[in-house]
Amino acid sequence: MTPACKVLKSNKIEFSTHEYEHDVNAKSFGLEAAEKLGLKVDEVFKTLMVTDDKNYFVAVLPVNHQLNLKKVASAFGCKKLHMADPKDAERLTGYLVGGISPVGQKKRFKTVISDTAQGLEKIYVSGGKRGLDVGLHPKDLAKVLSAHFADIVDE
Repeated sequence: MTPACKVLKSNKIEFSTHEYEHDVNAKSFGLEAAEKLGLKVDEVFKTLMVTDDKNYFVAVLPVNHQLNLKKVASAFGCKKLHMADPKDAERLTGYLVGGISPVGQKKRFKTVISDTAQGLEKIYVSGGKRGLDVGLHPKDLAKVLSAHFADIVDE
């Protein structure tokens, strides 16, 4: 049981777990998850970490979209943000890249979820390790993370 699953359970959040055999040669962890689990790419979300070099923030968006750094900076009320170094993301979250869950990180970071999630009954995010996704209602994810929804993706 990963830290993400433990947090969801302890908060009485209804979720499902979905495991698949992770391919070490996969170019995109998120697209691999969608394909292997037989899900639509707009239902599977990736977790990215951004920073202004002082603070770190988490963005959750569909795997088939690019994060818009201007939009995400605006969503957090920052002037400018850039992608966090993958090593920093691993150290700060306690998860490995490709398995970083927005839930159960070592420390709680301000989080924004793409507003595209709001129209879905269920979204799938990393369950805390490569080859494991959890499915849950977007509102439940927002609640457990104290996150808000915003337009953060490139059109």
